Amino acid sequence: MATLTVGTSASMAATADGGVDCQHVAAPDVPGATVESLTGVDKPAAGGVPARCEVDLYLTHPGVGDHVRVAVWLPSSGWNGRYQGTGGASWAAGVFDFYLAPAVAQGFAAASTDAGTGTNQADPSSWALKADGTVNTELLTNFASRSVHDMTVAAKQVITSFYGKAPSYSYWNSCSTGGRQGLMEAQRYPTDYNGIVAAAPAINEDRLTVGGLWPQVLMNESHDYLSSCKLNAFTQAAIAQCDTRDGAPADGIIEQPEDCDYDPHGLVGQTVVCDGQSSTITTTDADVVAGIWRGPTSPDGRHNPWYGMTRGAALDQVAAITTDSDGTTHGAPFPVTDTWIRYFLKKQPSFDTSTVTRGQFAQLFVQSQNEYNKIIGTDDPDLTAFRNAGGKMITWHGQADQIITPLNTVDYIHRVWSTIGSAADTNSFYRVFFAPGAGHCGLGSYGPFPPDNGLGAVMNWVENGQAPATLPAAMVDGSGATVTRNLCLFPQTAHYDGHGDPKAAASYHCAA
Repeated sequence: MATLTVGTSASMAATADGGVDCQHVAAPDVPGATVESLTGVDKPAAGGVPARCEVDLYLTHPGVGDHVRVAVWLPSSGWNGRYQGTGGASWAAGVFDFYLAPAVAQGFAAASTDAGTGTNQADPSSWALKADGTVNTELLTNFASRSVHDMTVAAKQVITSFYGKAPSYSYWNSCSTGGRQGLMEAQRYPTDYNGIVAAAPAINEDRLTVGGLWPQVLMNESHDYLSSCKLNAFTQAAIAQCDTRDGAPADGIIEQPEDCDYDPHGLVGQTVVCDGQSSTITTTDADVVAGIWRGPTSPDGRHNPWYGMTRGAALDQVAAITTDSDGTTHGAPFPVTDTWIRYFLKKQPSFDTSTVTRGQFAQLFVQSQNEYNKIIGTDDPDLTAFRNAGGKMITWHGQADQIITPLNTVDYIHRVWSTIGSAADTNSFYRVFFAPGAGHCGLGSYGPFPPDNGLGAVMNWVENGQAPATLPAAMVDGSGATVTRNLCLFPQTAHYDGHGDPKAAASYHCAA
């Protein structure tokens, strides 16, 4: 069978017999929710986005008092017969036009939701706490799980009303928060989607999010706030030492960062030039970076409750700093971590997370897991129901992810293997790929990543039964040359075959 491409037509007309015009789409029936309003508006083609019917509906859950927006975009012509659910980023459950526009341009009917929490990616202050200062667990539940399922139920009915027939296949395609949402769908609502792309997923979120404060704790404890320039010096030194271990000529990519044992103390005493000023790497600088790579430890230093960053990943987002007008430099915690602690753990919007000590960190870590794992952990390894429903899923994760360590995904897939029975059994429906040198969702990458996020591969798996042995990846490097790579099925790794252009996928093979 030929490989499917994302825009392939499924031989379905834009408005099949029994369909309706945009202004007469029927309100869906969403169990547990009530439709407050529904409007449909025809929009002309513009800016590369085809003509479409845009349906906006609002849902509420009795007794909650929420107002959840769901947007469904339906191509006026050229519908490929498929539905695509799209996810969010950081504190936004959905990003609407940013994901909907490319989906309909590829022929999909697509949907997005705000979960009733708005679209502010950096700040949950408008909804996190109720008037009495307690956490709004209903809206957190919307954000964590309920609203994506509601969106999916509603969207499929809207599609059926407009086109006169249901979508032939349903796909989820998103990264980060959206990756976590995709895994949540497989875990809790296994029949919602035929195929899921859950890239760089923010699973284990109750631990992952607090763990993101660890670099700040180290800097606060040592009173040593490293500049981006210094942090980059350590990253580049690790890349330089571990680059050629795959047997290929130096290409600035660490193939297996888990095997890179570069000791940051090797830079102590060296001088780096930052913004025109010379600065010497100190032992304390190296201690901080070693701690970031090692990951959080208990107050006595004996226990690692979570994972560190990989060597090769940029560190200046999780270890960001800022300087006040009076010249005082202090930490600037990552926004999602900062707001999670202030609103959901401390319940004190004015709490200063940059002052957290090692002991306080340990308490917050345990509190977060105890209070929120069941709500937003999304770490259930039992995907049996998804497998039995015939679902197929792909996760890819950049090994230089600067926000969500890929070890987060390694932790999860190992637990899935144990629950399902083996890696081979799991690979029959769920496959994981790691992208050397790739940053978070492809951002900040110095290594290739899947240009279509892996959607074409999961579609081909669902519709043609062809499980991907590798995942194609590409990027344009600093010299303007195109770098390609076939990402290996985990736990395989790529090895240079000793000839050919090391920037070409054909120069590598995958081996266990």
